[in-house]
Amino acid sequence: MGAVVVDPGALTLALEPHQALDRASMHVANALLGNPETAPGLEVLVGGLKLRFVTGSAVAVTGAEGMVTLNGSEFPQNTPVRVAPGAVLELGPALFGIRYYVAVQGGVTALGPALGAGSAVAFGKPHGHGFPAVQQNARRALDPERPVVARVSRGLQAEHHDAGTWLRLTSEPWTLSPESDRVGARLHGRPLEVGRSGSAAAAQAPHPQPLAWGSVVLPPSGLPVIALADRPATAKSPVIAVVREEDLDLIGQARPGQMVHLLG
Repeated sequence: MGAVVVDPGALTLALEPHQALDRASMHVANALLGNPETAPGLEVLVGGLKLRFVTGSAVAVTGAEGMVTLNGSEFPQNTPVRVAPGAVLELGPALFGIRYYVAVQGGVTALGPALGAGSAVAFGKPHGHGFPAVQQNARRALDPERPVVARVSRGLQAEHHDAGTWLRLTSEPWTLSPESDRVGARLHGRPLEVGRSGSAAAAQAPHPQPLAWGSVVLPPSGLPVIALADRPATAKSPVIAVVREEDLDLIGQARPGQMVHLLG
């Protein structure tokens, strides 16, 4: 059972739910189909994915919002839909948010590098019949014209920087850099002061520390970076803040150029 990628769009990845940058959206997609929470699915950046089903299945699309079609007709998002063999699912450019999530009944079984044209997407065996009643509503996709607001707490190295650095981090506006990726959300703005005191300089010493998802790292450039799913295991630059767990998915849906507010 499976499908064939006709066009992968900008970037389509087959991921386990804990690897998705918007984990809540993948969770909802699986829940709509009655899949286990651990069932892998597809993360589609911006849109452009065109998927032809070799065998029939059921599909749910969540996350970003845009024109999604099945055989040319509008496909409802955040709803489980049965698809017949030969059907073509197409995801248009995301208008709100930036990452779509596509779940199929039974989950995607083959994980690996980015999918290309002609790649096969294998499905697992569906569990049961029909669709369960889902209590959790899908979150509306982010409006790119509005700021993303993420709450942060102080990181382990925050004490090595003066109060002014923390105040600026949590009160001045930032914008998401086009250089952001699954490794980190890179923020543009007025650079923060780095290494102004002996304690701050000590915090910059080359002693790698574990790097958790959501850590706000302050590199020598003074421009904060929020560590995401594909982050390195450790970092030498100080972690001055940590994004709250419940706000991490919002960072994963932010678009380049979108304003980001970190609230302390």
